[in-house]
Amino acid sequence: MSAPKTMKSTERIQSQMGHGRGPMGGGMIGQKSLNFGPSVKRLIRRLRPERAKVFGIIAAAIASVALSATGPRVLGRATDLIFAGAIGKGLPAGMTKDQAIEAARAAGRTQIADLLSGIDLVPGRGIDFSAVGRVLLLVLALYAGSALLGFLQGFLLNDVVQKTVLRMRAEVEEKLNRLPLRYFDRQPIGELLSRVTNDMDNVSQSLQQTMSQALTSILTIIFVVGMMFAISPTLAIIALVTIPVSMLVAGTVMRRSRTKFVDQWRRTGALNAQIEESFTGHSLTKVFGHSHEAQAIFDAENEQLFQASFGAQFLSGLIMPIMMFIGNLNYVIIAVIGGLRVASGTMSLGDVQAFIQYSRQFTQPVTQVASIVNLLQSGVASAERVFELLDAEEESSDEDHPRIAEDARGRVSFEQVSFRYDEDQPLIDDLSLTVEPGQTVAIVGPTGAGKTTLVNLVMRFYELDGGRITLDGVDIAGMHREDLRSEIGMVLQDTWLFQGTIRDNIAYGRLDATEEEIHEAAEATFVDRFVHSLPDGYDTIVDDEGANISAGEKQLITIARAFLADPALLILDEATSSVDTRTESLLQHAMAALRTERTSFVIAHRLSTIRDADLILVMEEGRIVEKGSHDELIEMAGAYADLYNAQFSGPDVILAPVAPTLTGMPGPPASRRPGA
Repeated sequence: MSAPKTMKSTERIQSQMGHGRGPMGGGMIGQKSLNFGPSVKRLIRRLRPERAKVFGIIAAAIASVALSATGPRVLGRATDLIFAGAIGKGLPAGMTKDQAIEAARAAGRTQIADLLSGIDLVPGRGIDFSAVGRVLLLVLALYAGSALLGFLQGFLLNDVVQKTVLRMRAEVEEKLNRLPLRYFDRQPIGELLSRVTNDMDNVSQSLQQTMSQALTSILTIIFVVGMMFAISPTLAIIALVTIPVSMLVAGTVMRRSRTKFVDQWRRTGALNAQIEESFTGHSLTKVFGHSHEAQAIFDAENEQLFQASFGAQFLSGLIMPIMMFIGNLNYVIIAVIGGLRVASGTMSLGDVQAFIQYSRQFTQPVTQVASIVNLLQSGVASAERVFELLDAEEESSDEDHPRIAEDARGRVSFEQVSFRYDEDQPLIDDLSLTVEPGQTVAIVGPTGAGKTTLVNLVMRFYELDGGRITLDGVDIAGMHREDLRSEIGMVLQDTWLFQGTIRDNIAYGRLDATEEEIHEAAEATFVDRFVHSLPDGYDTIVDDEGANISAGEKQLITIARAFLADPALLILDEATSSVDTRTESLLQHAMAALRTERTSFVIAHRLSTIRDADLILVMEEGRIVEKGSHDELIEMAGAYADLYNAQFSGPDVILAPVAPTLTGMPGPPASRRPGA
């Protein structure tokens, strides 16, 4: 396939997929720009449950930085002792310091005299190693204490961050359980997974790094600036000139990198969604020969993620070298001026050494703060994506004191029910229907008629736009969803198994079921027949992919699960679509027993499976156009009769012979060829 053709196919598929990946045509990646300030505040507020530990972190950080900042000043004292001893040893013993200075001036050595005036020395005395040793031990104690307190700070910080993220993950999980089905209809699964995994991990890493470095860096700047002013206000002012320059550079880079980080995490979510779709539909992609198109779409998404990530990381990476360059300029200026002041006797060599150390300590945290802000941009971009999920509109809350249908018998009544997925596209309008306990109601009709929607409304997966649905006379909108759904058993066309044993998957219908009850349900639904052919029997491990069992066997397990639940209301949505004809016949008897004294809704396309239903509803465009028994509807010769005859009568049209195509396969029927 040529590149132009591939790209055209890619653009076509992307145009079809980009406007919606979910069943309802949703799935657009959020385009909301990063609201940095409020999002940071919201993230910080999540630390409140750990505020006692946060105060401990701050106290440990203050003490650690204070000890660390004191070290260079004390170490400067050791330098002064060594320098004074080295100079004093070269002077004649017996004279005073003032006499040595006067002698130097008298000899015309003014600079030496100025140097001696700034040193605390005794002529003729060498280095006092005992005093130097005491100073060094004090410095060692200061740095050791600083390190221990820093370790304590890191330990507490790790605990605070991980517990905060733990709560956020729990909130996201609970939120997902409270979101309506509409939300998942409009969101790609890969995008949701990216928010729950990638974005959450990024929030954790960003909090861990930024909180530790930001607190330490800010405190270091405060203490170091204080020490610098204590040593030399003039040099301190020179050093502080770099702050506005640094902030100007950091602000410029921040503005440019902010949108890049937002785009990076959006593109990550989009790529995850595309990968999830490709892997889920891998077989379908192979069957239709769209591997090249899928690869092209991946390459396009991957390239966009590369561009966004490269831009974000490149811009944020500029901060450190630029700030280091500014810091080095500052270092050179301070070293030159400090050396001149030592030579003039206005500063001691130890003070200059300490000040140079402080200038380096000052430049480093300023650089770190600038880098932290860019790291925070990435973390806040991810946090906002998580907050968007947490802020999504939830299902309407259940009443504080929900009315529960006691001893539910299964009488379901639809009273002038209206519903639509989109406001401008009506689906069900003014539908009224009553189903008596024990009745089996079959719902048939063309695709998109509203069959599955009808039973989803009974389950309260969606809320009504008008009217009401009652269960045994109680409005389901006034019932707790959990109580309502505990009375309903549902078997879907799309089977779902979780990773676990066959026994566990059946017991999911009723977790307190005994082993005997599980086996009874398996035998009644013919699961027991194939389980014994498996190596581990009921202990065979299966998952949603179900690679070790067939699609029909998976469906039998889900039916056994519903059988075990023993619900008052049973919903079967094409529950036998994946089983063979003989097994389907056996299952009809099993489900007939299951439906005894229960109200059942059966959605079916194979009309042979619902001939014995008490009531058959024929739906078209959200309306019930016909209802009655099988025989009554056949006699009416209406929509149901047309559907039935279409399935069981032979074709009326005799197709003309077809010519072979270039590949040797027969061409389309004459009635389907262009121009026919």
